[in-house]
Amino acid sequence: MKAIGFFQNLPIDAPQALQDVELPTPTLRDHDILVEVKAVSVNPVDTKVRKNGDIPEGQPRILGWDASGIVRATGPLATRFKPGDRVWYAGDITRPGSNAELQAVDERIVGPMPTTLGFAEAASLPLTSITAWELLFDRLRVHEADPTESRAILVVGAAGGVGSILTQLARRLTGLTIIGTASRPNTRDWVLAHGAHHVIDHHQPWKAQLEALGIKEVAYVAGLNNSAEYVKQIADVLVPEGQFALIDDPVGLDIGPFKAKSISIHWELMYTRPIFNTKTIARQHALLRRVAELVDQGDIAHTLTQRVDGLNAEGLIKAHKLVEAGSMMGKVVVVADDAN
Repeated sequence: MKAIGFFQNLPIDAPQALQDVELPTPTLRDHDILVEVKAVSVNPVDTKVRKNGDIPEGQPRILGWDASGIVRATGPLATRFKPGDRVWYAGDITRPGSNAELQAVDERIVGPMPTTLGFAEAASLPLTSITAWELLFDRLRVHEADPTESRAILVVGAAGGVGSILTQLARRLTGLTIIGTASRPNTRDWVLAHGAHHVIDHHQPWKAQLEALGIKEVAYVAGLNNSAEYVKQIADVLVPEGQFALIDDPVGLDIGPFKAKSISIHWELMYTRPIFNTKTIARQHALLRRVAELVDQGDIAHTLTQRVDGLNAEGLIKAHKLVEAGSMMGKVVVVADDAN
């Protein structure tokens, strides 16, 4: 089968940063399904692994942890899908990714694709939906908030891929007041259009901006980028015994400012369940199924903003460059030539 991978950790402008390769068809494990990949989204994790990730000896590393496609075969214990089903998923970072014609993926972390979306639009959502859902409901457990109190969440970096779906999920499924951060007029408009009640500028002092909105403190902060830089401001705006959840990889995160308020800290990594085959691994199947229902009901919108045609090295290099530019709103998706 055709695939796209790399043999060296290189900058994206290097001639062999990503290469078209030929590989054997994947062998299925018990709970696996074999998916013909139709579209993939490129996320920051793809660029990080390309630049610094481990590479199998003598083999290319295959990236891609956001995909939509068609089931072509099932493993001996797989029961949730049959050949011909359209599916979406983010996959497992410890296994070869979706930058290939065919991918083997555990069906317990796969969901049925929304019927109202094409492959390109669907591929924009799985990784960010899982991350946002787990952050809200498994880490922060916002559904357990006291409904007699006014509760607010501040979403730092709300215009990006995770922020774009987190604001929608929080708006549709919780009673939280949602404040997103964004600094440019177009990103502010994007954040408001995707569910935030208010937007503040993360380049300006947060507390004064919140107070101008009549919000003294927030119960939750979702840190989607630059968490180390914002620690003091996060501590300043959180209520005592508030909660902070983050998804980025800050260097030298000083949590000392959180002690006085007994702020709890939660790290969200959507790969934890497949990496460790946790008892709750099938929750990813369930939440992707629920998100698909919300999409089909018109409650959640896809976040595709940039489409690249051609699931090959050339197309993926273009997508990696867009992500590495650091100014993306929403998601970039690379689509196979035969997708429809």
